[in-house]
Amino acid sequence: MPLSEHEQRMLEQMERALYAEDPKFATALEGSGLRTYTRRRVYQAVVGFLVGIALLMAGMVVQEIIWVSVVGFLVMLGCAVLAVTGWRKAPKPGEQPSGAAGGARSPRQRRSMMDRIEQRWQRRRDEQGH
Repeated sequence: MPLSEHEQRMLEQMERALYAEDPKFATALEGSGLRTYTRRRVYQAVVGFLVGIALLMAGMVVQEIIWVSVVGFLVMLGCAVLAVTGWRKAPKPGEQPSGAAGGARSPRQRRSMMDRIEQRWQRRRDEQGH
């Protein structure tokens, strides 16, 4: 569920206050949650890949149960996809995680875009109300 405009403004104010109060601490926190999450996801995918290999080998040894090999292969494939996508999404240390809309834009440009969207919304509401 996305944050409301008021909540976004409050969050930005809190972030600015944190940077003003303790910039070293703020930069240490920046992106660490996402980095930890994606690293954990990659590790889980590697473990799942190894389980898939074990299932594939077990299915090959017991030739009567072919479906175990197929399941093992599918588990390996799914975990490989998760590991690769998780690895690509992980921000590098010191890098700020990019947002969903235009990671290369500065906060000033984002704010002005949000202001334009808010103005359009207000105009539409005013036109419908009168």
